[in-house]
Amino acid sequence: MGEHISLTVNGERHELDVEPRRLLVQAIREDLDMTGTHVGCDTSQCGACTVHVDGMAVKSCTMLAVQADGASVTTIEGMSSGDALHPLQTAFWEKHGLQCGFCTPGMIMIAADLLARDSDPDEATIRHALEGNICRCTGYHNIVAAVKAAAVAMREGAAAPATAAVTA
Repeated sequence: MGEHISLTVNGERHELDVEPRRLLVQAIREDLDMTGTHVGCDTSQCGACTVHVDGMAVKSCTMLAVQADGASVTTIEGMSSGDALHPLQTAFWEKHGLQCGFCTPGMIMIAADLLARDSDPDEATIRHALEGNICRCTGYHNIVAAVKAAAVAMREGAAAPATAAVTA
């Protein structure tokens, strides 16, 4: 027996019928075909599934879809608008904060959460925020540099694209 839920994902309202045990990450990837949110571990260890729910970073592999009923969800797809990248996406590209890219969506989403709360984090604060996200390719140096660069760009006026649904 399914549950009927309604949620807004990246600014667009969706109505879904989901099994009560269906994870939010499954609803996002399989029901809404938004595959930028990755499944890496199903145990909240890796952070690849991080999205924003009502402006807060959440590991969507540990949240039931029914818990998101009525919520506003932002995925990595909601961070940009067409060719206009979010400053974090630009910084990850320019600072080589990615290699294989599997962890990148989750890293960007947790970094966006951090920068919404702290516009000028130091390196230790950035590293602490990223602790729940695992990258198996890098030593995190370039990821931290990307977050620092994005923070500077955002403080200097670089804004998220108009249609990005990032909220704090």
